[in-house]
Amino acid sequence: MLADQIKELETAKSKVAQLEASIADEMRKELAGLPAQYGFESTAAFIVAVRAASGKRRGRKPGATKSAAKPAAPKRRKRAVITDDTRASVKKMVDDGKTGSEIAKSLGISLPSVQNIKQALGLVKKRK
Repeated sequence: MLADQIKELETAKSKVAQLEASIADEMRKELAGLPAQYGFESTAAFIVAVRAASGKRRGRKPGATKSAAKPAAPKRRKRAVITDDTRASVKKMVDDGKTGSEIAKSLGISLPSVQNIKQALGLVKKRK
């Protein structure tokens, strides 16, 4: 009984493998025929047209060399100057119920800067 089930399983596996191979072969044939089906002379011309139609670029830009492929270092943000007006704005926004990230975004300063200002103004409860 078990031997029959094993033979049946092996037969099913071989059928699946044959089916996968025939599907892959049929796919290759259909894909190879696409350029001619759409009136292109070559596969390369078809690929160029598909890329142009998709509007998305992948990889390096045309004409770029391998050495130019390294991304430039990201620019660092200009350091924010914390003034008395900034501190007053932070205090007002805290009183209005704004979150630290909302305050940081609206004033153009970092969240740690907001936290430091809140701590200096005594608006942060200390941990026990």
